[in-house]
Amino acid sequence: MSRTEEFQALRPLLFSIAYRILGSVGEAEDAVQETWLRYESTDTEPRSVKAYLSTTVTRIAIDVLRSARVRREQYVGDWLPEPLLDDPYDDPERAAELADSVSMAALLLLERLSPLERAVFVLREVFDFGFPEVASAVGRSEQACRQLASRARRHMAAGRPRFEADREERAELASRFFDALREGDVDGLQGLLAADVSMVGDGGGKAPQLARAVVGASNVARLLGSVFPRMSRVEVTFAPHDLNGQPGAIFYDRDGRVLHTLTLDIVDGRVRTIRTVVNPDKLAHLGPVADAWAIDREIRSRRPAR
Repeated sequence: MSRTEEFQALRPLLFSIAYRILGSVGEAEDAVQETWLRYESTDTEPRSVKAYLSTTVTRIAIDVLRSARVRREQYVGDWLPEPLLDDPYDDPERAAELADSVSMAALLLLERLSPLERAVFVLREVFDFGFPEVASAVGRSEQACRQLASRARRHMAAGRPRFEADREERAELASRFFDALREGDVDGLQGLLAADVSMVGDGGGKAPQLARAVVGASNVARLLGSVFPRMSRVEVTFAPHDLNGQPGAIFYDRDGRVLHTLTLDIVDGRVRTIRTVVNPDKLAHLGPVADAWAIDREIRSRRPAR
């Protein structure tokens, strides 16, 4: 195989590693591209191309994450990961770990880890790299990596819900949720929400948000039951679609441009968390992006006079 063919064969793995470390589609794609440029320019012939490329993309992602942490601390409002339509890497033997690790909830838990802890956790727990490979990738001893992995596992386990819905149950509940949303059925929505449900939006100061943070089944149901009927009057539509391996939907304006995404965390038979990403910078990889401010103005102009 040529270098190009070797790289392309491993590209899905490299992207999947970088995305889990960074939580950003654009930054992960840039890390993969930089990995290719370094591989293409080196005269070294690695004994293991997979190990070499995985090490390179991991180190690039760690460096990017360290600088990104500063920007995220200054971010306007709540920071959420960029929504991912499909994980390009597939390994049937690691299917459960791969699906779980790419969810919005898991990525937000990963945000609590240091860059090194995050990289070690991703390589070891998600992709099942051996500790010698992990140590080489992050430039630490095997013993240090074992300690980093142990701390990361404890942090991740402490933040996970105790009872998660299986895939069929999630799909059925999500279908009912989106049916109720289309109808503006407040009672129907409330019956699907956990009592302590929260709704969080990420506009990054660049788009109007549905809500920064709304808590409680009654409050969230009333908000959702009132917002979408108003949006539908200006021809906003949505299409259910799994995002980050979770039930979700992509919302579009009348011209088919992406307005925002919505994902559902379903735990113990109820919707526990609703996350919306409206920041246009985080939606461009999904297609042409709508002007959310213009749509917000149109919605407001159509409110009936009191």
